[in-house]
Amino acid sequence: MSHIAFIGIGSNLGDAPGHCREAIARMKAHPHLAIHATSSFYKTQPFGKTDQDWFVNAVVQLETGLGATDLLHVLLNIEQEMGRERREKWGPRKIDLDLLFYDADVIRREQLEVPHPGIAQRRFVLDPMMEIAPDFMHPTLHQTIRVLQSKLKDDFEVTRLPDSV
Repeated sequence: MSHIAFIGIGSNLGDAPGHCREAIARMKAHPHLAIHATSSFYKTQPFGKTDQDWFVNAVVQLETGLGATDLLHVLLNIEQEMGRERREKWGPRKIDLDLLFYDADVIRREQLEVPHPGIAQRRFVLDPMMEIAPDFMHPTLHQTIRVLQSKLKDDFEVTRLPDSV
């Protein structure tokens, strides 16, 4: 059985666009993942911990036969292979891969929460998702990405990077 998942990608250390491209290439090379769409890259101000470099963010839509937990492990392995070090919440990172959505499933486990919490308040997720899946329905909020993005009332800066993918 195949599943559709959306993965958030972010980096703010070193060659951030290059790290994002490498993570996408590693997902493409994985035998159980097929990328269907990739958003542009966006330069975004840091969220949560603001005293750090700005991020490059993107979202990919992929198809997989893996279960959600196995997919999460693949993403964590890619992060680890790329040198991700987890030092502090919302801190600087070479690469960050978040399982945003997995079909329309709602999963609440100790190590996995899907939909990823806080999506409705995160322009750095909603803007890239608007490019590739504006009509995707958030399974717990019962609103499309388009509606969620239109409801954002923030001054969070997000800038699409030209020719980024």
